[in-house]
Amino acid sequence: MSITRIPGDPPLEVTLRRSARARRYSLRVSQLDGRVTLTLPQRAPEADGLAFVREKEAWIRRHLSARPEDQVVRAGGSVPYEGRALPLVPGTGRAPRLQDGALAVPGPASEVPARVQAFLKTRARARLAAAADGYTAALGLSYRRLTLRDARSRWGSCSSRGDLMFAWRLIMAPPKVLDYVAAHEVAHLVEMNHSPAFWAVVARLMPGYEAPRAWLRANGAALHRVRFGD
Repeated sequence: MSITRIPGDPPLEVTLRRSARARRYSLRVSQLDGRVTLTLPQRAPEADGLAFVREKEAWIRRHLSARPEDQVVRAGGSVPYEGRALPLVPGTGRAPRLQDGALAVPGPASEVPARVQAFLKTRARARLAAAADGYTAALGLSYRRLTLRDARSRWGSCSSRGDLMFAWRLIMAPPKVLDYVAAHEVAHLVEMNHSPAFWAVVARLMPGYEAPRAWLRANGAALHRVRFGD
């Protein structure tokens, strides 16, 4: 993959991606982060692909302008945490801490975004590990390891070896949403599919999972629009 810039106001950054399965040029504007991707057939001339992008420039800009704005985390602002906006206030000490309904973040303003992100990742790991431990104990099972990622395409996964992966941004969602994703992935330790038997395991672990699942489908993209720094 490579990235090219199309002049304009503002300039457009376009990621070029070749695919052996592609038979024509195709454009995609991600609603998660605004990334513009051009997929080209394996042997198609790059110049022709860029000409295609220029033809579609007005279409690309319309889609980008219709996309909701990102939320940039800054000192004095707020960050989503467990389903609510958590104000960011100056703090003391070595690490951010919850204090009087806000997150007190020490250090200069330039370091606030990184420190808030680190705080969220730490909380996410603790909450997801606790949820996964509880659900596996209920099934009489165990998992091999748990990892966190900033995944764009999925909120969690479970490998055939028993490895669980979760998106750390789940800590921004209401607690029941995080619990649902943990239950969903732990259920895959029993059923590595999405059959009725699988959903029966999810329902056993978390009755009423349908509501948090619907919340994630409706609001999950907004969690990806939270950015830590300009």
